[in-house]
Amino acid sequence: MFKTVLLAFIPIFVAVDALGILPIFLGLTNEFSRQQKTKIILQSMLTAIALAVSFVFVGRAIFVFLGITISDFMIAGGAILFCIAIIDIVNPDKRRRIPARELGAVPLGTPLIVGPAVLTTLLIVIDQFGLYIALLSVTINVLIAGIIFYLSDFFIRILGEAGAKALSKIFSLLLGAIAVMIIRKGLLQLIASIK
Repeated sequence: MFKTVLLAFIPIFVAVDALGILPIFLGLTNEFSRQQKTKIILQSMLTAIALAVSFVFVGRAIFVFLGITISDFMIAGGAILFCIAIIDIVNPDKRRRIPARELGAVPLGTPLIVGPAVLTTLLIVIDQFGLYIALLSVTINVLIAGIIFYLSDFFIRILGEAGAKALSKIFSLLLGAIAVMIIRKGLLQLIASIK
């Protein structure tokens, strides 16, 4: 059981990239008080979990309606994850111009904590490990992201902004490798279904 949860946890952890978005969180919240930051963190976590859970159920229904197979989604999702990984590696600056209102929901809750990479990975993890394991893994990852944001000042003192960016690049490389693996598995499933 622990091994299964760990195998489901790792790709979602890489896709969330909480340490990678830590400098963005600091940049967006550096003028806020500790109490305001805590409120923003809670709002971002609730948004991220609500979006992930909603997408799990709506995403499956859309698949059935459109006749999309898991193999199709694995190939398309892997390609998207690979593109996201490449963009993250090539573009070191993920900052966007954001209004101060609703900061926890957008952009922190989505698309930074739970964005396309996490949603794609989540549906694939559900197919491989089951619904409950996937939901547990995404919930744990969102909680970890919230804890990292809450301890943001501590982490930046240890890593430095350059260290956080370097770690983000490593996560992007891992995400690229996972994307290739997902495409490979999708192609193998597709080939097996044709025979």
